[in-house]
Amino acid sequence: DLRVALEKDQLRLVYQPCVDASSEAVTGFEALIRWDRPDHGPVSPTEFIPVAEESGLILQLGRWAMDQAATTLARWDQETGEKLPLYVGVNLSAIQVARDDIAAVVSSALKSSGLTGDRLTLELTESSIVQDPVRATRVFDALKALDATVAMDDFGTGYSSLAYLQRLPIDVLKIDKSFVSGMMIDPDAVAIVRAVLSLAEALGMSTTAEGIETVELATTLATLGCASGQGYYFAKPLEADAALEYWKSRRRSQ
Repeated sequence: DLRVALEKDQLRLVYQPCVDASSEAVTGFEALIRWDRPDHGPVSPTEFIPVAEESGLILQLGRWAMDQAATTLARWDQETGEKLPLYVGVNLSAIQVARDDIAAVVSSALKSSGLTGDRLTLELTESSIVQDPVRATRVFDALKALDATVAMDDFGTGYSSLAYLQRLPIDVLKIDKSFVSGMMIDPDAVAIVRAVLSLAEALGMSTTAEGIETVELATTLATLGCASGQGYYFAKPLEADAALEYWKSRRRSQ
């Protein structure tokens, strides 16, 4: 069914805003894949992404997502008549990093859309680095050569190695929502978030907190020095047209 969905263009991307913690301006969007399976309804990415990885379809899925995200951002530029101060973040699977030529995929998406590399952020999990650090280093260097931004997703939940942070050209650390959501009730969660923010600052990296669902969390993270955040407090993942409207409405209100 997933193979058919790819062939028949039944998948779509939705876009979750990333908001600057101090100015509350929308700085970019994370692209997330959705699948409404005919006769079954929505299928969670936690169900179909592992299937895509096991079957090898993740390579085709990843290329499609990269092209689609870049094309959407270029279309927004065209519709508004300006180069928007926005990036789009695309998630990369560990299997994509291991088996595909990621730099070529990104380069192709940039070429076909006309975007510059700084408009794309590639989000990788720690596991994709740990599996093959040598290859990961080559991939990161190739992405940086395209001027793309590199973010480490779900930081602190996997095989954290400070050595990788020191060696690899990572621009952004994304603080996992499991730490963020516990901050208001668990002092240890606050301590971990503080530590990640300090670490990022020491290494010259920016930070994004995921899973911000209340004004208290948004305010606390901004006070602690977190650069940006995303979560239901700002907006749920939005269809492409609604995402552009959301950016416009936030710009007008500032």
